[in-house]
Amino acid sequence: MPEGPRIGLALGSGAARGLAHIPVLEVLEKEGIPIHMIAGTSIGSVVGGIYATGVPVRYMMEIARQIDWEYISDVTFPRKGLIKGDKLLAFLEVITQKKNFEDLKIPFSAIACDIQKGEHIVLNKGSVAKAIRASTSIPGIYVPFYHQGRLLVDGAVLDPIPISTVRKMGADIVIAVDVGIKNVEYAANNIFDILFNTFDIIQRELEKHRKLDADIIIRPDLSGTNQFDLNNHEKYFAAGYEAIYSALPEIKEIIKERS
Repeated sequence: MPEGPRIGLALGSGAARGLAHIPVLEVLEKEGIPIHMIAGTSIGSVVGGIYATGVPVRYMMEIARQIDWEYISDVTFPRKGLIKGDKLLAFLEVITQKKNFEDLKIPFSAIACDIQKGEHIVLNKGSVAKAIRASTSIPGIYVPFYHQGRLLVDGAVLDPIPISTVRKMGADIVIAVDVGIKNVEYAANNIFDILFNTFDIIQRELEKHRKLDADIIIRPDLSGTNQFDLNNHEKYFAAGYEAIYSALPEIKEIIKERS
């Protein structure tokens, strides 16, 4: 029997809202839809990278329910960022079991931006934890991460949803998950709100001028949520479930057509 099409997943940026990625993984797995490769930007790299190391979705859900910013934030003198990122890296090394890319069950790429050259960087060699740390270096919040000879920041600066990377990895069908929001409507009461709202605006404007070449784009309804609010996990989960179940018939039809 011939093999079916190779299915790739592009997981987008969105900070805490990216917890909506987890139900998407759970439902695809439950429905027997294989994921042959994953690329992730920022929180998409966190969820995608952890999943690619073999951590079960149910454990990812529990971690998401328990995690708080205090576990992954170490405030520093704000020369290049407000948070050093050492605690985040330590957390990532534990949860990924310090695996390298060649150890992964599912091929994975993390997207970052070289802040000194303005270049789009695809990380797919060496430490998975370090690649994710680089991909999540939100400018102004996390200190940029020096990795593989480059000073790297959050990949969302250039590539909020890494569809093209998944194509280059060899996917026949690309399922993209967009956890951004279309209308910026959250208060700007502190520096974190201001920076996250700025990213929402940048991502929205990028999408206006960029063709998203995915076979299907899943967009959980995350309106009215704050990228910084990790305590809103149940709302993120609910939005993820609703979006993936709505998209399932189309996903199955595309797979059937390409098989």
